[in-house]
Amino acid sequence: MKHKILSAAQIRSGFIDFFKSKGHEYVPSSPIVPAGDETLLFANAGMNQFKDIFLGLVSPSIRRAANSQKCLRVSGKHNDLEEVGMDTYHHTFFEMLGNWSFDDYFKAEAIEWAWELLTEVWGIEPGRLWATVFTGDEADGLPKDEEAAEIWTKVTPIPAERVLAYGRKDNFWEMGDTGPCGPCSEIHIDLGPDMCDKKDTPGHKCTVNGGCSRFIELWNLVFIQYNRTDNGKLLPLGARYVDTGAGLERVTAVLQNKRSNYDTDLFMPIINRVSDITGHKYNSQLGNKTDNAFRVIADHIRTLVFAVTDGAIPSNDGRGYVIRRILRRASRYARELGMHEPFLYKLVPNVVDVMGDAFGEIKERAEFVSTVIESEEASFGRTLDRGIEIFADAAKRAGQTAGKTISGDDAFQLYDTYGFPLDLTQLMAKERELKVDTAKFDELMEEQRQRARAAQKGDSIISTLSDTELPVTEDMHKYRTDSCDAIIVGWIDKEGFKNKGKISAGNEVAIILDKTCFYAEAGGQVGDCGIIKSNGSQFIVESTTKIASCVLHQGHLAEGIFNIGDKVTAIVSKDRDSIKKNHTATHLLQWALQDTLGKSVAQQGSFVGPDYLRFDFTYPKAPTAEELKEAERKVREKIAEDLPVTWAVLPKEQAQKLGAMALFGEKYGNEVRVVGIGAESENGLSEAISREFCGGTHVDRLGYIGGFKIIKEESVSAGVRRITALTGHGLEQYLQQRSDIVDQLSGMLKVPAETITSRIEQLLAENKRLSKELKSAGTSSGVDTMAEAGNLLANCQKIDSASIIIGQLSNAPIERAREAVDMLKKKAKSAAIVLGFADGDKVTLLAGVTDDLVKKGLNAGDIVKAISPIVDGGGGGRPQMAQAGGKKPDKINEALAKAAEIIKQKLQNTS
Repeated sequence: MKHKILSAAQIRSGFIDFFKSKGHEYVPSSPIVPAGDETLLFANAGMNQFKDIFLGLVSPSIRRAANSQKCLRVSGKHNDLEEVGMDTYHHTFFEMLGNWSFDDYFKAEAIEWAWELLTEVWGIEPGRLWATVFTGDEADGLPKDEEAAEIWTKVTPIPAERVLAYGRKDNFWEMGDTGPCGPCSEIHIDLGPDMCDKKDTPGHKCTVNGGCSRFIELWNLVFIQYNRTDNGKLLPLGARYVDTGAGLERVTAVLQNKRSNYDTDLFMPIINRVSDITGHKYNSQLGNKTDNAFRVIADHIRTLVFAVTDGAIPSNDGRGYVIRRILRRASRYARELGMHEPFLYKLVPNVVDVMGDAFGEIKERAEFVSTVIESEEASFGRTLDRGIEIFADAAKRAGQTAGKTISGDDAFQLYDTYGFPLDLTQLMAKERELKVDTAKFDELMEEQRQRARAAQKGDSIISTLSDTELPVTEDMHKYRTDSCDAIIVGWIDKEGFKNKGKISAGNEVAIILDKTCFYAEAGGQVGDCGIIKSNGSQFIVESTTKIASCVLHQGHLAEGIFNIGDKVTAIVSKDRDSIKKNHTATHLLQWALQDTLGKSVAQQGSFVGPDYLRFDFTYPKAPTAEELKEAERKVREKIAEDLPVTWAVLPKEQAQKLGAMALFGEKYGNEVRVVGIGAESENGLSEAISREFCGGTHVDRLGYIGGFKIIKEESVSAGVRRITALTGHGLEQYLQQRSDIVDQLSGMLKVPAETITSRIEQLLAENKRLSKELKSAGTSSGVDTMAEAGNLLANCQKIDSASIIIGQLSNAPIERAREAVDMLKKKAKSAAIVLGFADGDKVTLLAGVTDDLVKKGLNAGDIVKAISPIVDGGGGGRPQMAQAGGKKPDKINEALAKAAEIIKQKLQNTS
């Protein structure tokens, strides 16, 4: 039987339509950056957005779901990065076609429908398919999954000998170190003997999970039955779930009869564009440097487009660091194709062409993504050049060791600081007949992974709540009042959820009320603080958070005792007023920035606290001082107009039609709260100057904000700017501090406050004049530094056309001495220059080398490093110019003689 030839778009839509016919509801992909889940760096599976359902924290609104989820696997348990580009099927970004059952159908239906889609709808030959089941695990006390093995032979025609059993590594799925998990049953396809990539490996035998590319996993059917806790124990979940995943890239390769995922219509348009730009041809060969580079670039640019679109901006920590590493790996491989200037950003339109119809968000943010990638590429180009210098130093040290081995510490520094993959360091080392201490490198990498895992661990309270449906808290009072009466319905401590007993003084817990006026941290706004009190007992609320629909008042009981069922009064601290002012001002600021800078401004994140507000936004360059003043003026103008602030809860589609702005990547339900500025009532939201999806607390009228001041504007990362601003009490304190400073300056300068600026201008002008006089001290003191340098040139030694200019100057300002080196370079055309001079007990050595001699191997930095110890000093610099200091003026001539010796030897060896 011959299977159908389908495009990737047809396969994606066909999968979803098939499961719709089986009663599933289509659920759009969640962002790659998980919203509200700090235990995950990136969405690595389709089930991530359903995690709270699997944990029993919320009840599912539907029983069956299907989608194509954007996934990224580059860290933690699922780390395929070093494999990407080296074979035909590993990727960082990929789409996971999936279907889910939330305590509805289980193993039989999941297996039967997967087989039906693969063989009957898509027409894959049944004889090519194999199945695997879980063989059990003694350490976890789990038996073999006999149920799944029996179902395979019962509901499909697959013979028992093609249903194989494997251990935890292959057939037990876990989302991470903790969380929902369970046995899985995988479907593998035999691509034929010709597809084996290990034919030449002695003793290799092609088998399922045998490590070659003949047998590949096509679909994974996960049966979620357990939750793994922080201590590694497995606890049964209260319900059974199905979570399946089929990689779109692999399915597409099979259905398009391609030997490699990269040969499909998901990648070839990108690869063809790379070929057009670089002039290199892609031959789809493994083990070929050029083809490896094509695959790495095609894979990584997809990752970069989706990750940056969803809010993961390159940086030095967390998610941003992972994205920076991926970009740098792609940029390094681009050099294999002769691309030393930024070019990855030119591929963004090609990714949008291939994927934009399925994921409209990458179309909307394509310009921003291109800006971020281009800026990061340019930055890494400079870093890579510096890394090559660091490698040269490491190689020099290795060459002096008995084992001719680059240390693991040096290899890790190159990897961690300069983005050099280990294979690049090994390749460059091999070219110099050196080895690399990979054992030490691996040790350091594992230490880093341990730190990353520790950093990913979220609130430990959550891990105690497996299979616990928490009480729902009615929290609409947070929009109406700062205090309300309530009843204690439970609390959470390190042992988990409690709805019996009492809370004693001193214990740190999270109290749950039937209703509350406290705002739980979300959307950039901090959670409220305050107190919960009753009959002499008082609980200090230090922070407020939310799990599903349950509000947690976290803190400690300061006095007395609380019991379940106690009637209490919840009182929010006075900080609430300042927070409301800052939050509304944040909305107003976004409106003003868009009005001033254009609609390309989009919120990237924010912080709203009682003391200040911080607003991150997309913009390709730093706004000018005039633009910031204009935005600030517009905010103040609207505050002075005392416009009303109103809100309404609307269906998401209706809110979007109104033009309400959403924070990109944020997770929203079917109904959203829209906050409008300038509308007298919720019916007038269409007339508001600002409309945003927002669950935060706000003032009723803008006049209540009082004032507004931008105190800082800075870059967060490529294409992202940050403004810090003040309102209310924070602004009053700021202005008072500035007033005190003006009074102090007025007293110090002995001038009225209104003339401070002109007086400082006078002082600066006078300081500039004096600096000029000091700079010319080398000439005015009777010693002409340039004349001295000219004499050295006139009497210098030459080797071929290269001048060797060595000599001691009279005491001169360092700027003047540098000018002398530059002058000598220009006049001599080809020169190696080393000058020395003393100022009391301090020695300065300057070296300069013209570009033609740098190409011959002379390096100013190396010269000063070699001679500076003679004067008891040290230094360094660039190949063209370097400087060193020292403490022994009487050794200057000896140091200069050594410099002459080094230069002559180098030039004679290259002439």
